[in-house]
Amino acid sequence: MSDHQLRARMPGTPAPHPRDPAPRAAAALRAAAPALAVYAAVRALGLLVLWAAAQASGKDPLVRLTGRWDSVWYQRIAENGYGYTATLPDGALHSDLAFFPLLPALERGLAEVTPLTLGGAGLLVAWTAGLLAAWGIFAVGAELYGRRTGVALAALWGVYPTAFVQSMAYTETLFTALAAWALYTVLKGRWLVAGALCVLAGLTRPSAAALIAALAITAAVTLVREFRADSRPGPLLRRNARMIAGVVLAPLGWLAYVVFVAVREGSPVAYFDVQAQWGNSIDGGRALAAFIAGLPLPAALGLCAALGLLGWLVVLCVRQRQPLPLLVYGIAIVVISLIGAGYFGSRPRLMMPAFPLLLPPAAALVRLRSTGRAAAVIAVLACASAAYGAWTLLGAGPP
Repeated sequence: MSDHQLRARMPGTPAPHPRDPAPRAAAALRAAAPALAVYAAVRALGLLVLWAAAQASGKDPLVRLTGRWDSVWYQRIAENGYGYTATLPDGALHSDLAFFPLLPALERGLAEVTPLTLGGAGLLVAWTAGLLAAWGIFAVGAELYGRRTGVALAALWGVYPTAFVQSMAYTETLFTALAAWALYTVLKGRWLVAGALCVLAGLTRPSAAALIAALAITAAVTLVREFRADSRPGPLLRRNARMIAGVVLAPLGWLAYVVFVAVREGSPVAYFDVQAQWGNSIDGGRALAAFIAGLPLPAALGLCAALGLLGWLVVLCVRQRQPLPLLVYGIAIVVISLIGAGYFGSRPRLMMPAFPLLLPPAAALVRLRSTGRAAAVIAVLACASAAYGAWTLLGAGPP
């Protein structure tokens, strides 16, 4: 393993800052070009299949991407600010305070300075963030295991079963872009940048808690390791001042929104009450167990097999000896997605930002030692993902 790779596996090790970042950024973009091209191609295939299926069924594909489910809530916030509450037929209340503010703020800003509608602005944010996410995912994979693995990793994220959400005016691509680049900067020892990206992630989705935990646990392990080597607290803190500052900075976005809801509603636990009204409280997995128990036996067995595959991916990530921040982040995203009481159909989408889980299959693709075979695998997965995405978006249920 090279010195460069060794530094990537030691997140506490500072990386030298380039004196001339513009040429380095251009070189990094050129290196990522194959990953971005593959990602754009598989997402374009998904949009093409959706368009064809929508034309055949007499439905508007644009409405399916911008005018349904959560995207409507984000656009309403962008247009009117917070304050809308829907009352369901059963009397349950759904407040728009369940939705974090960064995406609607970007939608409103773009709509004010461009001819785009709020829906069009949401798509522009989502599609741009998708490319940035693919770039960040490539950067992480290439930093750890080489460029080919980085390309495979970005491609696999683009053909994830619920990757159609990456083409919608949703927050998944924006959050994943921020998370991927935050993790990359941790691997490079740039903790202040990682903390700032974490602040933005905390204004995007509640699952930023997984990213905050990844930074905090990595920093704690680094400090313990260095304390064992040198127990003098003064030099230890000075040497790791940037890391500590990044960790302190990381949760401020998430905390700021929780405090905003608390002040607005007059209760310190108001945010959690809002989430509970949406059915998103933490129940430790009881809702998931009840859902499985209520399925017909073949479906229950199939779902259990899928959960077993998910667990096996986690085991493979550990065996792969992924760096600690990636392990913590990926596992935390999965745990958060499974222990909530929310609608089960959304859980695969909620796990989509956990891209480190795709590192073992990405490495397996590279081991095929045949670009043609790897491309064939990606093509089959892209077709399956596109077909599933069109079927879901043109159906009645939310993703």
